[in-house]
Amino acid sequence: MNAKFESVEDDAGKVTRYVRRANGGGLVAPGATVADSTRIGSMTYVENGARIGHGCRIGHGSWIDRDATIGDRTVIGDGVRIGRGTVIGNRVHIGSHSRIGSSVLIEHGVHLEADAMVADGEQVLVDARTPAAARARHRQHRRSKGRIAA
Repeated sequence: MNAKFESVEDDAGKVTRYVRRANGGGLVAPGATVADSTRIGSMTYVENGARIGHGCRIGHGSWIDRDATIGDRTVIGDGVRIGRGTVIGNRVHIGSHSRIGSSVLIEHGVHLEADAMVADGEQVLVDARTPAAARARHRQHRRSKGRIAA
């Protein structure tokens, strides 16, 4: 397998080398573990220490922070931020443009709608489906000529 490396410099001047994945084109830092069957969308960053299970699909422009764990067959939409040390179970669906804080626990089978926000340290259980914090912080939409506009 030919690994294509890309270097990215952050605001502090630290340079990190990422490997561009053939399956989706996402960028994976050294030290991150991603199953071969997982698709990582382009311009998605998976940071050092993150672990992503089999059969996952991660949308474009998302960011998986350090030490996050994502279970098997989980679907994460476009532009989602997963915080440091977060644990996401198997068969979870996280809608696009959601923000999941650090050290969050999301149980197996949970479905979070688009634009959901989960605060640091919260637990999202399958009975609740969406915590009150995630329901309350959805971005407001307005109607425009019969269609919903963002």
